[in-house]
Amino acid sequence: MPQVVDSPKTASLLAADMTARGDYPFSIALGLLVACALTLVGSRVGFAQADPASEPAVLAVAKVLPAVVNINTERVVRRTVRDPFEDVYAQFFGYNRARPREIRQTLQSLGSGFIIDPAGYIVTNQHVVERAAELKIHVTTNDGKTYNAHYIAGDDKTDLAFIKIDAQTDFPFINLDNISPNLLGETVIVVGNAVGYGSSISRGVLSAVKRNITVDDVEYKDLVQTDAAINPGNSGGPVIDLSGRLVGISSAKMAFTPQGVPTQGLGFAIPAEVVRDSVNRFKKIAQKPAGSKNEGGGAETSASNAERLFGMQLQNLSRELSDALGYARGRGVLITAVEPGSPADEAGVERGMGVYRVGKSDVTSVPQVEALLASVQSGSKVNFTVGVLRAGSQNRELGAISLTAR
Repeated sequence: MPQVVDSPKTASLLAADMTARGDYPFSIALGLLVACALTLVGSRVGFAQADPASEPAVLAVAKVLPAVVNINTERVVRRTVRDPFEDVYAQFFGYNRARPREIRQTLQSLGSGFIIDPAGYIVTNQHVVERAAELKIHVTTNDGKTYNAHYIAGDDKTDLAFIKIDAQTDFPFINLDNISPNLLGETVIVVGNAVGYGSSISRGVLSAVKRNITVDDVEYKDLVQTDAAINPGNSGGPVIDLSGRLVGISSAKMAFTPQGVPTQGLGFAIPAEVVRDSVNRFKKIAQKPAGSKNEGGGAETSASNAERLFGMQLQNLSRELSDALGYARGRGVLITAVEPGSPADEAGVERGMGVYRVGKSDVTSVPQVEALLASVQSGSKVNFTVGVLRAGSQNRELGAISLTAR
């Protein structure tokens, strides 16, 4: 009957017994049994190393999770509604008896972000916290505490924004001085608030770098690609490697190719080096005294071309926002604020209108407008088509205006 070897001491005694019976020379018997004993000891050590708490992915998530936040924004929009009987009345009598009624509607959006400084500065996607009139930002940290936050700066071209928690305390943060080398095939982890669920984690590999994609007619350049799941609510959250270093910021998921073919495992993130460079620029803006003008110009929303030249703050018309306002989908950009005394204000442009054409070009996104205005100099005249293009081809309330850049 085979004998059980459960320790080195048992192996030594068994070797002596085998030698006394003349089965094997002592040296051979001892060698065989010691090998068995070491195998047994090694298997026990292997079980100890399999503790989930020591897994690199678990340690990396535990390292960064306290710095990841849930971002909830509230935006108040005004929507014009009309009594349907008024349209029937106008059909027969040629005019409306009453003016359209305006209602206020609160739109909410969810996203993620992460703290990059103990003072509570946060980087996220620009489309999560697009600057608009009456925008409220609420930030919930991983320990369940909720804070108000305010918008500092943003960049439509990189889809990055900078906000700050309104609180005087030290926060855990992700260090941007030591970022991931972004090697193809390395394990990456997406951390964020997928579909509103806090502290959601997905895992995959870094599939490609320097990808250029177009989502909803907006072009994004030099992104990193991953097969880790990126879902609504992950936008603005960090993508990290197994050392807890930043790989990038979750930005977009491609559900369909431009040809309409469904895809799987195609998620994209803004590279960590782009994030780091943008944050350095945003910090300079944050350090300026209140009321000072932005000297950088151009990229930041706080000094966009449309605002700097004509006094208009613009916002992309997403499907949700278009539906809420009753505007045609995929057409124009929304005017969210007009500076008093600006060229736009003097021409009668009002908040809630849309810009549908700049010069001879139709526009569907803020980056398009910014690109068309990039070369405009002070004193130049630019033609705009503004107004409201409502859902339904016959509901057009558009007009052409010429504005002189200040």
